[in-house]
Amino acid sequence: MRLLYRVLLIALTFFMFKTPLSRIYQTTRHFIPATTTTTRTMSSSERPSGFIAKSGIELLTWGTPNGHKASIILEELKAAYGKDYVWQGINIGENIQKEPWFTKYSPNGRIPAIVDHDRNDFSVFEGAAILAYLTRHYDPEHKFSFTDPDDLSRCEQWVAWQHGGLGPMQGQANHFYRLAKERIPYPTQRYVGETERLYGILDNQLKDRDYLVGPGKGKYSIADIANFGWVNISYFSGVDLSKFPNLEKWWQRINDRPAVQKGTSIPSESKITNAAYQRRLKEEPEFKENEDKLKELGNKAKEQYNYKYASP
Repeated sequence: MRLLYRVLLIALTFFMFKTPLSRIYQTTRHFIPATTTTTRTMSSSERPSGFIAKSGIELLTWGTPNGHKASIILEELKAAYGKDYVWQGINIGENIQKEPWFTKYSPNGRIPAIVDHDRNDFSVFEGAAILAYLTRHYDPEHKFSFTDPDDLSRCEQWVAWQHGGLGPMQGQANHFYRLAKERIPYPTQRYVGETERLYGILDNQLKDRDYLVGPGKGKYSIADIANFGWVNISYFSGVDLSKFPNLEKWWQRINDRPAVQKGTSIPSESKITNAAYQRRLKEEPEFKENEDKLKELGNKAKEQYNYKYASP
């Protein structure tokens, strides 16, 4: 599914001047930021070619929903325990993630990946696996994980649900709703609709809860972190988060966390997260005009195939 992120950059370059919706496609450049912060990483102009640390956790990442899983949990561990880390921005538009030095530690050639220099340079790839590894080894008080076997299983289930469902389906929604060369109504309404169905499942789970897993109203955990990154770009994917009130409150609750704010700014601040997207609608008339056109196309695709929302 992470092939999507390469498609984003390719589609942007090809269509920028070749379609009436070119300005809409230009918004996707913010999904793959062009620059990286240089204080704790190597910039794109200083193309990464290996590690920059000899101890601690080193994160190799880019500004995508999957990348944010790793950066958020690392920022949470830093805030909770003082567990510091370093990171490098792996510009997926430059195919750095395909180079041998990277694929040695992430065989699938995708971000994110981490290397634990304090454990014989042990490497972990895939966001879900990174969440499990970091809490297993560096969350001794289980602030973001669970000790109760049932809650531990529930947490694993929601992480697996995101990894196998929400991420892949919303990734396809991004492509067909926003980036496809040809405006094809069927897959547009199919994947946006499936993403809405999955949002409905989250919304129902959060009906009487603050977080997805845990006793009472739940406890913030890696189950929430795994799902947050995708919900955090709902509007970019053609999904109106306000139609899911329980989920929207959950999103705001998590988005307000300082560690989450820091984690979603690695390697640079995105302009397509929900908060940034809504701000641009208010401040940039041209952006709003283009987004309205895109929304109209999405609605027509639903009407053509008589789409009816239903969940589950």
